[in-house]
Amino acid sequence: MSIFGDIWNKIVGHPDAAPPPVAGAPAQPSPSAETASAPQTSSATSAPKPLSQVDVEAILVTMATAKGRPSNWRTSIVDLLTLLELDSSLTARKELAQELNIHAGADGSAEQNIALHKAVMHKLEENGGKVPDSLKG
Repeated sequence: MSIFGDIWNKIVGHPDAAPPPVAGAPAQPSPSAETASAPQTSSATSAPKPLSQVDVEAILVTMATAKGRPSNWRTSIVDLLTLLELDSSLTARKELAQELNIHAGADGSAEQNIALHKAVMHKLEENGGKVPDSLKG
């Protein structure tokens, strides 16, 4: 699995993450003769949309509070990965930079780390996370 996938799974898998909405959510029809002959819409062939928005900041605040130690996860990619109990080594951050197509600064530099944090927050939002502007830099 990708490093970003691990980040996403740690956040949406947190007990405080909102469960997918049941009422009012469009259900995916099961294949039947009726739907099998219906023309496919463009949304059926595009990437799947998340079922609900997960409040990323609220979950990270809860996690940081539970840890009971100072953390600069709001701006530091190393602290964010550490908070999520993921590998924050230079090797892992280089891999994450490749995965997210980040080419800012030298590997491990402050410039690259800041760009990585911003990219992760934007990617969380793209995947259905509710991310406040203050975290997107």
